Amino acid sequence: MREIFAGLPWWVKWVAVPVIALVVFGGLIATVIGFVIGLLFKALIFVALVGGLIYIVRKFMSSSSSRSDW
Repeated sequence: MREIFAGLPWWVKWVAVPVIALVVFGGLIATVIGFVIGLLFKALIFVALVGGLIYIVRKFMSSSSSRSDW
């Protein structure tokens, strides 16, 4: 493979080949990036919801225990 690229001009190696790769695999790359971003967003929502639930339960538990004290 190196012998093939050795005789080519620099612009073929550093411009044309990456452009062709983006055209061929662009949809796949966009799908993977979209999936990863969607997964991170869902994980962030999950963490926020669990944190909110823990906050509400602790707030409720502390208020109910203070009511029973008197």
